[in-house]
Amino acid sequence: MCRSIHQLHNFEPPATEDEVQAAALQYVRKIAGSTRPSQANQAAFDAAVAAVAAATTELLANLVTTAPPRDREVEAAKARARAEKRYGS
Repeated sequence: MCRSIHQLHNFEPPATEDEVQAAALQYVRKIAGSTRPSQANQAAFDAAVAAVAAATTELLANLVTTAPPRDREVEAAKARARAEKRYGS
């Protein structure tokens, strides 16, 4: 899907409202095919972002796992290592 949408489930601390909102915005931008809607489409765009954010928040609240929560810093370090290996320094 979109590379800037990251997994939000099973992290300690849990995903923030800002992270959920950013993921929802990226999703709607990808689906709509534009990063900035026209004035005529702004209301529909904003409503879609709000609906996706609400659905994401509900999903994250209802997901259950037995795996221990992951550490954001450790996962970020792994991602940086993968990027360095893939793209070089």
